Amino acid sequence: MVATFRAALRMKRKIAARLLKKNGIHGVGIGFRDPANPKKGAAVIIYTDKVSSANLGLVPAMFTAKAKGKGTAVPVPIRVVKTGKIRAHADYTARIRPVPPGYSVGTTKGSGSAGLIVTNGPEAANRYLLSNNHVLNPDNTNSATETIQPGGADGGRPGKDRIGRLYSYVKLEPNKTNVMDAALSVPANNRLLNPNYPTVGVIPGYVTSYRVGEQLKKVGRTTGLVTGRVESIDTDIQIDYGGSLGVLTFKNQTVIRGTTPISLGGDSGSVWLRDSDNYAAAVNFAGSLDGRLSIAFPVCWAMQAFGTKVALAGGAGKVKQVKAARSSRAYVRKLTAKALARIKPKKALKP
Repeated sequence: MVATFRAALRMKRKIAARLLKKNGIHGVGIGFRDPANPKKGAAVIIYTDKVSSANLGLVPAMFTAKAKGKGTAVPVPIRVVKTGKIRAHADYTARIRPVPPGYSVGTTKGSGSAGLIVTNGPEAANRYLLSNNHVLNPDNTNSATETIQPGGADGGRPGKDRIGRLYSYVKLEPNKTNVMDAALSVPANNRLLNPNYPTVGVIPGYVTSYRVGEQLKKVGRTTGLVTGRVESIDTDIQIDYGGSLGVLTFKNQTVIRGTTPISLGGDSGSVWLRDSDNYAAAVNFAGSLDGRLSIAFPVCWAMQAFGTKVALAGGAGKVKQVKAARSSRAYVRKLTAKALARIKPKKALKP
């Protein structure tokens, strides 16, 4: 009997907190047992420095999950993925006006990527730039930090290269479980932001869900146009931010794998699109040392938290509802009302 995603998720929830306390284990999620053969069912995926389940100490090669104490116990296999530490990225490049997604933005302290141009109203007049909090707000405070393009690591200068300021952000919490690394910048002038996505054009909107195995693409400051496939979802993972933040724990994240580097320094904040229809799907905020893994969260979470939609030249894009079978756990879910209430984005102080 092959393991279902529901059984794998049940087991992941049971073991993730314990496993993440082990030295060398960086993430625990769910995905295909064999990505090349989805019919083999689901598995718990462990991202680690180790090379096999045996090297993980107390982790067996297979767990047994039972649905709320009823029915037949289902074996849930373990797939071990060697990654090294997972690091947050912020890096670098050229000046461009108006600013489209994918290009260097940041502060005087560094650079990341513009993610999407979004709006909180039906009119194009209400535009914001969506990226990561650690890109637009490196001090993780409510100061109206200046947003410059290009970012400081690319030679961007305060005043001369200013395009706006920090508007709203989800605070990164060193001693709590985090859900997203996200922030909005408000432009000094709407004409400074270009909603068209490089190499793609108009983004029609965003999706409320995507699935394990789905093909995605994005443009980021450092890696440019890349493609990747969703390897795992509902992944609890530890991200090394360095500095005063140190290692932060994130819950229920998405891991996307590329055959070449897809998430390097400077790609933080870039947004993954569905390869099939260009709808926005996930926000990249970290990656493995070799760049072949992107750590991301569903873009719909940011849209829920900030009350925004994808901006179009004349208004707002569509919200494409992706409905998974109720019994399927191979799809990401929107934030529940309870989870959303705990996030409470903060407004930056006005200058």
